[in-house]
Amino acid sequence: MTARALGFGVIAEAYERYRPGYPEELADLVTAYAGRPVRTALEIGAGTGKATRLFAGHGIAVTATEPDAAMLAVLNRTAPANVTTVQTAFEDLRPGRTYGLVYAAAALHWTRPDGRWPRVAALLEPGGVFASFGGPVQPADPAVEEAVRAARAPFLESDDVPSPDGTAPDAAMQWPGTELERSPLFHDVRQAVVERRWSMSAADYIGHLSTVSAYLQLPQEDRRRAFEAIERALPDPVGIAADIVVHLARRRSDCASDSSDTRSGNKGCRDGFW
Repeated sequence: MTARALGFGVIAEAYERYRPGYPEELADLVTAYAGRPVRTALEIGAGTGKATRLFAGHGIAVTATEPDAAMLAVLNRTAPANVTTVQTAFEDLRPGRTYGLVYAAAALHWTRPDGRWPRVAALLEPGGVFASFGGPVQPADPAVEEAVRAARAPFLESDDVPSPDGTAPDAAMQWPGTELERSPLFHDVRQAVVERRWSMSAADYIGHLSTVSAYLQLPQEDRRRAFEAIERALPDPVGIAADIVVHLARRRSDCASDSSDTRSGNKGCRDGFW
């Protein structure tokens, strides 16, 4: 994972408190797509276990990987018995067992692109499912969102995570679906949206922003001033829009015999993995 991905440990407790969990609708969407019982899963970048608890609650034996010890400590406090935690980065996983599901919750963009898809495919059973999901938590009212943008501007141009492959924000298929569609290792690529709306206090919204990577990169004094300016621009409570964009794909059963992918360098499920 990138160095920036390893900076969340200092706010692990805030991450658990202020980041929203994931709804049952998401697990239903993933398991329905699988079309067969999902018994085992590997999670990439589990954080404090927001998605871990969701899938474990559906009876799936989850191996939750997370490189940051502080984040993993919080996860371990709430992990049910069918969760195994491993302190490791995705890129450091060694060959071994395969899983019915490999998923990443707001974490895939932190992984290195080189060998990403052969590595995922090698971790999946034939016909196994890959899922990636996440999305920004932002004011639902466009006027409030614009006020927040203006308050933030002197300190930070944007707090979004840009598309890793440069896909335009208004494109019909977003990343990582764009890369999955190009890979010979996967098929049946789909994109779906799970809508979420709720309200939170202005203070809690600032608490959420304190867990966002773009703000963590600011000097401490600039971060404090940015949060003060944003809080002044907020109503109380704040209406929130936090739609989850979900990408799903299925590992080809015959991908181990696939020829080279000249577009991405992928050769097969295990070729070039380790």
